[in-house]
Amino acid sequence: MAATLLPTFSPRRARQALLCGVAASAFGAAPALAQMPDETVQFLGTILLDPAYTRARDPEGTAADRGNSHYVADAELEQARMGDLRDVFAGIASVSVGGAIPLAQKIFVNGIDMLNLAVTLDGVSQNNRLFHHISANAFDPGLLRSVRVDAGAAPADAGPHAMAGAVVMETVDVEDLLDPGQAYGGNVRLSFGSNGQTFGRSATAAGRVGGFEWLAYARRVTGEDYEAGGGGVVEGSAADLTTRLLKLAYEGDEGHRLEFSMQDMTDDALRPYRANITSVGRPFPLRRHDTHRTSYALSYEQRDATGLWDPHIVLGRSEVEVGVDQPLDPALGVSRGVTSTASATVENRFHLSPDATITAGVDFYDRRSAYSDLTTTAITESARNWGLFTQARIEPTDALSLSFGGRYDRQAFTGTTGWRETYAGFSGNASISYRVTDALRLRGGISSVFGGMTIEDNFIFNPGWDYTGLRAARAENLTLGFDWEQGNLRLDGEVFVTRLNDVRLSSYAANAMGDAESRGFNLGLGYGWTNGYLRASYAWSQVRVNGALSDSYRALDLGAPLGGVVALEVQHSPEGSNFTFGGSFQAALAYDDVASGSDQGLPGYGVVNVFVEYHPPSMRGLTLRAEVNNLFDRQYADRATYGADFASVTPIYEPGRSVQLSAAMRF
Repeated sequence: MAATLLPTFSPRRARQALLCGVAASAFGAAPALAQMPDETVQFLGTILLDPAYTRARDPEGTAADRGNSHYVADAELEQARMGDLRDVFAGIASVSVGGAIPLAQKIFVNGIDMLNLAVTLDGVSQNNRLFHHISANAFDPGLLRSVRVDAGAAPADAGPHAMAGAVVMETVDVEDLLDPGQAYGGNVRLSFGSNGQTFGRSATAAGRVGGFEWLAYARRVTGEDYEAGGGGVVEGSAADLTTRLLKLAYEGDEGHRLEFSMQDMTDDALRPYRANITSVGRPFPLRRHDTHRTSYALSYEQRDATGLWDPHIVLGRSEVEVGVDQPLDPALGVSRGVTSTASATVENRFHLSPDATITAGVDFYDRRSAYSDLTTTAITESARNWGLFTQARIEPTDALSLSFGGRYDRQAFTGTTGWRETYAGFSGNASISYRVTDALRLRGGISSVFGGMTIEDNFIFNPGWDYTGLRAARAENLTLGFDWEQGNLRLDGEVFVTRLNDVRLSSYAANAMGDAESRGFNLGLGYGWTNGYLRASYAWSQVRVNGALSDSYRALDLGAPLGGVVALEVQHSPEGSNFTFGGSFQAALAYDDVASGSDQGLPGYGVVNVFVEYHPPSMRGLTLRAEVNNLFDRQYADRATYGADFASVTPIYEPGRSVQLSAAMRF
């Protein structure tokens, strides 16, 4: 799906963007916006497709440790509302999403599986392990307000075990929907895709009375199996997704804010026997996968706090459960895996000066995972972790920005046999950003991260495992990069190395450890004009496991052999028109640097998507959109999809050509 414009935003948020200086760097959009009266302010794609606006909303967006962070632009989130995670990251080549269907979609950052990153939703730690044929972290783009990916060296306050970075997501708030003084509002969306006859509908409503706020969101997507490029139905690909979100909040006159949120996501349908591949040589090509995700968050903060008291407290719990039918062995009934995490973070940001802050706090998680069926009493692994952390962010001069911090974690681990061990370790990170000229900034980051003992895939739990000799994992990250901006043009890039040491490897037969490494580089380009924007990126990475080139099987749960990946987005709104035209190009180069045990290299591909969007002037708040995805009907599996390097595996192909119509109405 291509990038798109957002409907009208509130005047308050328009002024925020202008005051932050983002519009001034939006390549000519600032004068046009500045001259518009508040009641008619609309955001143009030149701002919304530019991730600098999203970065400006991050209180630490200019800190040195954010140098390697990728922000999903507002327009990218908006166009993904009725899509999936692949649509969210379509414009960032260094973040790959493979799997084609939400149940199987896995995210890779610089070639590393997101299971090795700290993942939070509204500040609540998310689960990092489940059945290896499905995703442990499926999220609905329709309820996301912001997404940030910290690639490589992450700050200490990103959470425990951020071995290869962090993914930070926030859900929509009332202020995203209501203008100042507006008591009630929301939006409704409808979409229809011709390939798979996929029908999506969602509604969001929000209100506030005094300091009290509420928000409710619901989405339902249904359809039939879609066709891959060139024909051929992908069995088990039919959409069947239900998502809900409820948020309640109270904010006092002095900025004290208490917020509660709860969300759940259900996908219950016939899927491929192994959900991430479509050919397994089984007499039953499909079986039921019943998956259910929930996440709860309770938080307190003092908005716009200054001085030495700026607290933030988050308590929460997340859980993912999957029930898988076993038609080959009916005596098992339904094999069920459940992974849950209760977590808490208490921190305070000390504002020492306008250019110096220190964040310090404590965090905790209690993570439990279990497997059961009709013949097996629950087999479990669990881990509890206490962490102490501090992160300093300072700007000694206008040109120099520094960030450095550390944390200490102590983890109590219990295995399937009742075996227990305690692991402890320190983590440290440092980042620097230096402006050489007005146009050029150099940056770098380094970290060494204690990874603890990872809970394994609960569908391979073995009650006879021998844990003797297992060690806590540790990771090292190094990045060196630059940012250059001159007039309407932006360029950026970095080289990176991530090493994972003593990581548990998936095996029912034995508990084993291994090492993995991903190295490569990323390049980015942005060019804007008054009524349009072009954004492009190229990422290249190579993954090794135990010192050797890896295929997708040996790299399972560690990373993926990606090679070169390209992402490009462009859009333009003709002067005086209510139309926006645009498109995107997603590609991967042919890649043969895989393990000798694989049958074949990974084929290259290129996919073109185009769209047109219309904002009827007579119906304020209405957005109509038509798009053609996979315009040339290419048959391909996303580079991050498992199994394409094995002739014996038919990977899950992405949808072929599809015409999609959508409408969004804001009220």
